[in-house]
Amino acid sequence: MNQQPNLKIVIVGGVAGGASAATRARRMNEQAEIILLEKDADVSFANCGLPYHIGEEIPQRADLLVATAEFLRRRFRLDVRTCHEAIAIDREQKRVQVRRTDVLSGKEEATCWIDYDKLILAPGAAPIHPPLPGATASNVLTLRNLSDTDRIKALVDQQGSRRAVVVGAGYIGLEMVEQFVRRGLQTTLVELQPQVLPLLDPEMAQPIASEIEQQGVTVFLGQSVEQFLVDEDGSANAVVLSDGTQIETDLIVLGVGVRPNVTLASDAELPLGQTGGIATNAYMQTSDPDIYAVGDAAEYLYGPTGKRQRIALAGPANRAGRLAGQHAATGSSDPMSPVQGSSVVRVFGVNAAMTGITATQAKRLGLAARSTTIFAKHHAGYFPGAAMMSLKLLYAPETGKILGAQAVGGEGVDKRIDVIATAMHFEGTVRQLAGLDLCYAPPFGSAKDPIHMAAFAACNELDGIEAFVPSDADLIDKQIVDVRTSGEIERAPLAAATGAISIPVDELRDRIGELDASRPTVVSCAVGVRGHIAARILKQHGFEVANLSGGATARNQSIVGVPATP
Repeated sequence: MNQQPNLKIVIVGGVAGGASAATRARRMNEQAEIILLEKDADVSFANCGLPYHIGEEIPQRADLLVATAEFLRRRFRLDVRTCHEAIAIDREQKRVQVRRTDVLSGKEEATCWIDYDKLILAPGAAPIHPPLPGATASNVLTLRNLSDTDRIKALVDQQGSRRAVVVGAGYIGLEMVEQFVRRGLQTTLVELQPQVLPLLDPEMAQPIASEIEQQGVTVFLGQSVEQFLVDEDGSANAVVLSDGTQIETDLIVLGVGVRPNVTLASDAELPLGQTGGIATNAYMQTSDPDIYAVGDAAEYLYGPTGKRQRIALAGPANRAGRLAGQHAATGSSDPMSPVQGSSVVRVFGVNAAMTGITATQAKRLGLAARSTTIFAKHHAGYFPGAAMMSLKLLYAPETGKILGAQAVGGEGVDKRIDVIATAMHFEGTVRQLAGLDLCYAPPFGSAKDPIHMAAFAACNELDGIEAFVPSDADLIDKQIVDVRTSGEIERAPLAAATGAISIPVDELRDRIGELDASRPTVVSCAVGVRGHIAARILKQHGFEVANLSGGATARNQSIVGVPATP
């Protein structure tokens, strides 16, 4: 690899992408001059850990500091300049204009120009702060950095702060809800969409909503915030919703999304991509080969679609920064691998993880996709502590290529999604998932892992052995056969299934004459296992039959929001 002794690399932004780029560049080129500019006071901190310090699950603030400026200077001989903000790029002269601010007062001290040979942009993204009446109140806050964390925690620590409103039910919003409850605050969650975790399919998000409500959180879905009522001291004391509801509060945290910081790039006439991030190639170079972009402001190749888009996650930011730092320092590196968008969140006692696209996204994008949903224990059911999880697997109908997966439950959902994301990285199919050789011992898994069960079901459909209908399908013209016991049906009737015929699966062969073989038929059980058996029986007796994916459990979550109790 080429090491230019007089190479000067300037990096704009620290945290994940920028700090990774700087340290990798140094490890690959000991002679280069490397300047790291960070507009905030902290150059590298655990962004994803911020809510947990507010809730005191991470007691020490210092534990959030991944690397201090002094550490980076000492260990890597980096020229780290905190409270320095890049405000302009002169591409012709290859220089960056920088504004320095006082760390205590926040007042501008000076501006200067810094020359570069290679420039890496890692400006990140800023939380969206809607311009609503009262939104500038001192206790209407967003969470982006340690300073934000300090402000929120100071309010929570005040003896008079007993009520909190969180706006937005994405990852940050749900993490803040959990931590506020942990601190004993009466908490309300407001979400514009009709479900929590809008990234998930509706039925997969329902157990999260149920868990939140069981923890005493008041939830308003499908409503927007119209304004914040402000008292004479300049603090917001109530949130007004679109239906006129007023929620009294002492603290408001906005988690309604982020906006990429691309002004610096766009002002320098660096093209943006279709999703509003800085356009990059496989080596994270922009249209100017001497300027790179990484992190939340950049676009990556998205594996399921093969198109480039923004993916605001720490993992891709770190990996992209590492590659850009090496390429800038040496002129070569591996290309950035496609990103699947793998993520996970803990919400009280329920975990949710996903990778790739969902059925909702596939429909919106016009992608052909099929799915299967299974419910299974995270390890052998006979071993104490087995926790139920739901796993939804999406795949291409012609090839069986894996397009995405979602898992919700207790322990083990991250393991399953990580395995599926790994298979997706290698463009795996559901047939390959079905053949994976996974670890098994009763405390850890099952001989037929939930991944296997989902893949088996998908392979059955691809092979014409079984057909599925989505959990939220309109069944009005179908002959519906519920093969659960009468007691199960009484406890949890199948939603939107008027006229369903009740025949327990063990009686189906003897009572098959009660059914009309000329009618399209859908069978349902609790989670789909007995439905599979029933579908095989009916298909071999000449019925056109499909199994309701995920059974009554998934359907009742889809249609009426009944908690999962398979």
